[in-house]
Amino acid sequence: MNVHDILLKSRDEAQLSHKELVYLLGLSPDAPETYLVMAEANRLSKELTGNRAEVHAQLALNLAPCSADCKFCSFARVNKVFKKETRLTAEQAVTYARQFEKDGASAVFIMTTAKYPFGLFLEISREVCGNLKPDTIMVANVGDQNISNARKMKEAGFAGVYHALRLREGVDSGLLPANRKKSIRNFQEAGLLVGTCVEPVGPEHTNTELAEMIIYTASFNPAYSGAARRIPIPGTGLFRRGTITELRMSQIVAVTRLAMPRNVLGNCTHEPCTLGGFAGANLFWAEVGANPRDIREKTEEGRGQTVNDCRNIFSECGWNYWKGPSRYYSAR
Repeated sequence: MNVHDILLKSRDEAQLSHKELVYLLGLSPDAPETYLVMAEANRLSKELTGNRAEVHAQLALNLAPCSADCKFCSFARVNKVFKKETRLTAEQAVTYARQFEKDGASAVFIMTTAKYPFGLFLEISREVCGNLKPDTIMVANVGDQNISNARKMKEAGFAGVYHALRLREGVDSGLLPANRKKSIRNFQEAGLLVGTCVEPVGPEHTNTELAEMIIYTASFNPAYSGAARRIPIPGTGLFRRGTITELRMSQIVAVTRLAMPRNVLGNCTHEPCTLGGFAGANLFWAEVGANPRDIREKTEEGRGQTVNDCRNIFSECGWNYWKGPSRYYSAR
């Protein structure tokens, strides 16, 4: 097995095997062969999108200690970062969303913690939708949902969702992998396009685990996949495990791109970085409000990037910018 044969197989649009993915992931991140993989992923990603990357933007409706207890998340009750709940009003949410629209975001994401009241989420979402342009794409980032709730989200104006089976789900989180997978099926059955990601990657995750997750994300034909590294939250148990380098994350981003079907245009990474864009990432996020990787209540004062920041990072690594509603969340 060698890199050149695998890349030729990828160019023929053949599905890469688990063994081949493990091999690519097992290369040293700074090996010449890894740079070949990144270059091919970059070429493919730009070919599929006409060399136009997208920036999406996310606002959080609330900040609260969350009983889902995802150990990698600053909201987790067990991590004791945030002690009380705060919520945006509908007016505040509309203001954030309209600013994203004005800034040129190709999709507006609305995020909540897992236990945020679903009725209130729908109520504010409808208000946001009613104050945006008719062609602005709205995407939800919420907890697991049944099919009835998924249909209500579609009726409220959402084109899609972000939902992921996270690495070591049920071990590093209090959520069941089966429920995460069921929610993805529910969203799709309701007519919502599902974006996903291989995340949050830490130094302890094996190449076998990563390959299995890449194959899983490809299996349900997502709006996009990609890879994101874990940002350690100071003072938590996972903080001691450390973080992978941007170079390693970019390697995983590239391998993920090669493993996806060609009708999957999007390839994301987070947080935004030039190495990710060089390796074939064509989707970054701007963020305001609460952020599960930040210990500040307003991430725009911390780790969060603006739409223009993301656009500039893409420009630095040779990407042009897509202007208009997201192609990734457009009906296929």
